[in-house]
Amino acid sequence: MKWYITLIILLFVSISVGQNDALFNKGISFYKEKKYTEAIDAWKQIEQHGSHSASLYFNLGNAYYKLNSIGPSVYYYEKALQLAPNDSDIKNNLAFAENARIDAIEPLPQSVFSKWYNSIATLFTFDGWAKTAIALVIMFVILFLGYYFSSSERTKRFLFVSSLLSVFLGLVSLTMAYQTYTDFINDKPAIIFAESAEVKSAPSVGGPSVFILYEGTKVQIIDQDNEWYRIKLADGKDGWLPNNDLKEL
Repeated sequence: MKWYITLIILLFVSISVGQNDALFNKGISFYKEKKYTEAIDAWKQIEQHGSHSASLYFNLGNAYYKLNSIGPSVYYYEKALQLAPNDSDIKNNLAFAENARIDAIEPLPQSVFSKWYNSIATLFTFDGWAKTAIALVIMFVILFLGYYFSSSERTKRFLFVSSLLSVFLGLVSLTMAYQTYTDFINDKPAIIFAESAEVKSAPSVGGPSVFILYEGTKVQIIDQDNEWYRIKLADGKDGWLPNNDLKEL
């Protein structure tokens, strides 16, 4: 019975993959014919099936860019970059789309510590930092046992210093694992989809407007009140927007 169920699942998956491949190629054909709306419709069907890939999002970003739909274009380039963060083509096309935005937001200057932290934090994911911490703890145990049972004074000194270093690096890795996990949980980027969006000082339609954002601008969601999101910009400004003015990544 288990084999029968497994066979049905595999058959369903293979059919689904085949359909997605056909839709993807259909979209490519439409794109080459400059039928960008039709290409988007084909690729969006793949997305609706629950399939996600950097190439799918990249092509959606390209098609929206050709239609001058900057918000969706930036959104899908950002989605593609999440899956392939080192892809130079995605980065270049995202830069083109960002240059087409109306908003030009200058990020706040970073302190030396922030620059140092950002350069170190990107070496691993929070999961990678946690595994590194565990590996360093195991290394400490091995080195300390070697120190304890060694008879050579010179070897004991080397193993003792190495074990202390592994403990220190293990604590650093553990701290980085905790901090990067916190950053991951708090990271809620979104893209403005409305042509123009009035940012309010309070989550209310009648509230005073503090500034206006335009399609394609990237923001961080920092709070929510029913159908309103409190957003923050890279330059430190913040305010409230209705949730239909933006789309979470």
